[in-house]
Amino acid sequence: MSERGLDESSARLADNAAKLGQTSERIEDSADRRTMLAADRTVFAAERTYAAWMRTGLVALASGIGARELLGETLPDWATLLTGSVLVLFGMFCFGAAAWRQLNPGAPPPRPNAPRLPPLALGAFGVFLGVVATAVLVGLWLGGD
Repeated sequence: MSERGLDESSARLADNAAKLGQTSERIEDSADRRTMLAADRTVFAAERTYAAWMRTGLVALASGIGARELLGETLPDWATLLTGSVLVLFGMFCFGAAAWRQLNPGAPPPRPNAPRLPPLALGAFGVFLGVVATAVLVGLWLGGD
């Protein structure tokens, strides 16, 4: 090969190496961005899961309260009390699961850009609703007609 051909080949090789370096940086930046977006999605998914547990618990709690009134005329007292109690206990379970899941999220995700709701506040709210559900359960058992 001539000296000119070697110079051209060397120049092309250097140009390709520079392009490869730029491409490698873009791929790395893209991967970092995808990781950050995945961390944000993880935060939002955890918040949706917490909201689903709380929503289910509130519906179960309200159903337990309403069971006595709605079923009181059609079922014996023990059946309405049992139905209401099971629904309120399920609501308590949901509130506890929401608080536990919020305070024990598992493996830490990469650092997200999205701000998280304070886990301690969400856990405290779940515990508070568990106490409310306990009061409702006591009211179902001790409350008169």
